Order: sequence, then structure tokens, then C-alpha cells
Amino acid sequence: MTIALYARRKGWPVSGVTVRLRHSRIHADDCAECETAQGMLDRIESEITVAGELTEQQRARLLEIANKCPVHRTLTSEINIRTTLT
Repeated sequence: MTIALYARRKGWPVSGVTVRLRHSRIHADDCAECETAQGMLDRIESEITVAGELTEQQRARLLEIANKCPVHRTLTSEINIRTTLT
């Protein structure tokens, strides 16, 4: 949604955006770029397909925007969940 809104605001020829996600659990030792050094981690792989005639610079900018969207920021930040039963 963030990508489509940004492209529309810029007037870029985007006719559709599809996002596919895959979730898996991996060992921390198998992740060189992760801060956690032991145990298991959740890994989410995101594949974004943008339909439209875009330049490489526009595509690169849309990837930057995707990595700054509210959902991405929430998933990559520290999460504190408090659950109550009412």
C-alpha cells in the first residue's frame, strides 16, 4: 500500500503491486547479519513485484520506501506485547 501511494503521488506508471511473504525459523548461527547469536530466529522473506514501466532508479527508490513503511518498521523494531483477558 505504501509503495502504491508513493508511486501515485510521484505520478509514476505503476499499475499494480504484489507482495509475497515467507516465514521460517532459522538458527541464529545461520544468520551472519543478525544481532542474536544463539537460539532460533523468525525470518520473513519479502518479495515485491511492481507492475509498470519504471527506471532502475525509480525501482530502487520504491524498495527504499518499502523498507520504511509502517509495517516493516514495526516488524524490525523491538516489540512489547501485553495481553489481557477481559
